[in-house]
This record gives sequence, C-alpha cells and structure tokens, in this order.
Amino acid sequence: MSNLKVKTILVSQPEPKVENSPYYDLQNKFKVKIDFRPFIHVEGVSAKEVRVQKIDLNNFTAIIFTSKNSVDHFFRVAEEMRYKIPEDLKYFCQSEAVAFYLQKYVVYRKRKIYVGQKDFVDLAPLIKKYKDEKFLLPNTDQLNHDVPQTLDGLKVDWKQGIFYRTVMSDLTDLKDVYYDVLAFFSPTGIKSLFKNFPDFEQNNTRIAVFGSTTQKEALDHGLRVDIIAPAPGTPSMTGALEKYVAEARIKENKKLL
Repeated sequence: MSNLKVKTILVSQPEPKVENSPYYDLQNKFKVKIDFRPFIHVEGVSAKEVRVQKIDLNNFTAIIFTSKNSVDHFFRVAEEMRYKIPEDLKYFCQSEAVAFYLQKYVVYRKRKIYVGQKDFVDLAPLIKKYKDEKFLLPNTDQLNHDVPQTLDGLKVDWKQGIFYRTVMSDLTDLKDVYYDVLAFFSPTGIKSLFKNFPDFEQNNTRIAVFGSTTQKEALDHGLRVDIIAPAPGTPSMTGALEKYVAEARIKENKKLL
C-alpha cells in the first residue's frame, strides 16, 4: 500500500493546542489534510466510587502521577472529599510535562516533587529511594501493565485507585468520511473504531499505530498495519507519518515518469 499517495490523515487524538505542533509542520510541508478526532475520552469517577474502593486519602504519604489526567482527577476527588492536602505530601511524576502541569494545583517550590524521564520505569530509582512511603496511584481503569509490575518489583506499599475511566467516543457522524491514513495511539482507540463501525473494511486505508499493544490490537482485529511508531529513526507518530508520506510521494512521482 505504500505506493499510494497520502492526501488525508485522521489522528485519533484531540487537536494540539500549540502552534508549533509537528502535525502542522507535516501538513504544511506535504500539503496533506490532517483532522483530529478523539476516539476515546476520559470520564471522572465520583468521590463515592473512590471510597467504595476502600481508599482514604489520609492514609497515603506520596502520590504517583503518570499523566495530566491523573493530576486533574486526583485533585478533583480530593476537593470532593474535602481532603486538606498536607504540605509534606510527596509527588512522583512520570515526566517533566506531568510535573510542570502539577503547578496548576500546587506551589512548586514549597512541595516535594520527584520527576522521571519519560517511561514509568524511569521513576523506579526515585520511588525505591523513598520505599517507606505509602504510595497512591490515582489512575484509569486501563492501566499499562508495566506500572504494577514495576511497583510490585520494588516491594513498596502502594495502592491503585480508579479515579477516572477511559471511554469510547461516539463517532457515528464519521460514517461517510474517508481518510487515507487513520492514526491510533491505544488499544482502546482500535476497539472504539470497531464499536462505532462494526462493518469497517480497511481497503486502501493505511493504519498507523503507536506502541506494541496498539499494534497487537489492530492485528487481532484483522487490520493491516502500514505505519508503526516508535521505530528506529522515527520515535514519534509524526516522524513515522512524515517518513511514510514522503516515501509514498517518491513512489508516486516515479510511477508518473
């Protein structure tokens, strides 16, 4: 399928809010039309539902944040529970982006904040250093398997709390819309495609996936995966898309000669 020119791409995520997004660079460089539409969205769990999970926020001395969503929903639930957040509470953030986002809720210089590099496993040495803390992991109902594996391996006292759920979006208005490439970032995104369009036939549509679990879900649904990220030389989805679009264009031009 790589000899087919790409003119339209649907990215199954919200549109970037920054002007210098690489998606816009890709759009301008190759004159492709890129649309954004989340195939999944997040819904918060009530404080009552959190209590049913036998979670008392007073019992924890450290919070582990893996995403901006986990930050938002922890502080939302804390407010609903009228929990006064102690100043000596420790925060462990998976990445700099998550730690930076935390400033929306806490005064950075007055708090104990520990930051990983990118992947959850990068947090392990920091968590191990404070292994006597009682850790709460406010998260989604669809947690990456490497998170509990890492925490269990460290033999620390930790508990997961489901503070929000990942839900499939209603996409039925897209029924008659055709795109050359569909880009997916999670297994749930693939499931959402088939929930909304049970009779989906791939035909000439190229499927782009980010991560091995997303790739597996696509293959399990009988899809042909044409674009994979991260890959050697293309660590990002935009990089993988750009490489594919460029190669398809070269083949198209050679065919015209």
